[in-house]
Amino acid sequence: MNERLLQFIWQLQYYNRQELKTGDGETLSIVHPGIINTNQGPDFLNAKIKVNNTFWAGSIELHVLSSDWNSHHHSTDKNYGNIILHVVWQNDINVQETFPVLELQSLVSKILLKKFNELMNAKSFIACETMIPTITPILWVSWKERLLVERMQRKTSVILDFLSCNQNHWEETFWWLIARNFGNTVNSDSFEKLARSLSINILAKHKNQIHQTEALLFGQAGLLDKDFDEDYPKLLKKEYLFLKKKYQLLSTQPPLYFLRMRPSNFPSLRLAQLSMLIHKSVHLFSMIRETILLEDVKKLLSVTANDYWHYHYVFDELSDFREKNIGQQMIHSLLINTIVPIIFAYGHHRRETKYKDRSMLWLEQISEENNSITNGFKILGIENKNAFDSQALIQLKNDYCNQKRCLECAVGNKLLRPLSLSVY
Repeated sequence: MNERLLQFIWQLQYYNRQELKTGDGETLSIVHPGIINTNQGPDFLNAKIKVNNTFWAGSIELHVLSSDWNSHHHSTDKNYGNIILHVVWQNDINVQETFPVLELQSLVSKILLKKFNELMNAKSFIACETMIPTITPILWVSWKERLLVERMQRKTSVILDFLSCNQNHWEETFWWLIARNFGNTVNSDSFEKLARSLSINILAKHKNQIHQTEALLFGQAGLLDKDFDEDYPKLLKKEYLFLKKKYQLLSTQPPLYFLRMRPSNFPSLRLAQLSMLIHKSVHLFSMIRETILLEDVKKLLSVTANDYWHYHYVFDELSDFREKNIGQQMIHSLLINTIVPIIFAYGHHRRETKYKDRSMLWLEQISEENNSITNGFKILGIENKNAFDSQALIQLKNDYCNQKRCLECAVGNKLLRPLSLSVY
């Protein structure tokens, strides 16, 4: 037993409530168990109980052992001056306080405790995978919606932090975010650092000349520092040295990783594609924000790196001809990880639900993600038909299953719900 499980049992009243007795043998009735308190102080607030024929209103404190009251020094804490009931798993000592004590260990279903222990000790992909077939589709629908909102709110918090760093400039924030996404997982931090070193005001002045845009990005990435054989990288280096001096740019030279990476994901190629996106766009965030149809957003993101990159993945190394356009997989990544979150965040910040609703609709229209997490749920028969489902399942696995937060999970709650409170 632990206090979190005890809180769960009390909050949902998963114990035999018939003919309750206090530690002193008085008749006890729970009129209202109270509201769980997530701040400092007692575990449950605004509770109502009846002891014999007297009604009491106030707070309820929970402990595994009644002696924890003393070890936690609650007697001297003014936050605990309104306690009307001490709920414990085991009443090991008399703490000699004026409030009654209720011991729960003989009142809780042994089946509930057995299931909880099985979940906590499971080593499988998710703790409840052997029990999951009993979960109805309607519960999954409502739980996925809550999970997705949680995920969007977490991403919104990050975006609003970005916004606070640049005087609430949404276009600048979008530039930082999309650059980070172009870096993929391996180089995301480096690409974000690069983006923060180049304001969109500077980029806007040179966006009409693709070689100048590339010079700024590749130069700040530290990829123009060596001597080159080919004319094009020589040109970029010359342009960058001029622009660096003109704008007094500070070299970031973030570490960029190429090893164990497919050439199509090389940071050099992603920078070339990002340069072309800047070259082709005008106030890109504003355009996306006012775009209704997802297909039109995809068109805005569909760019191809300039001709030099048709024969290269890195400078000074020829390769077979291939147009280096942004593929559908990359576009989907940009939509899921940048476009949808920033539109949701914008709607949250401006209190305009139309943007939040649109972002959720777009997720339903984007094809599902296939990764180790979504594939794991697919094996268990959990539906993953679009990015809405995928993002919800990723949130579930990372924030609940991996952390063994079964008591806070709708699926875990359902599985732990006793069929009868009379089985001990």
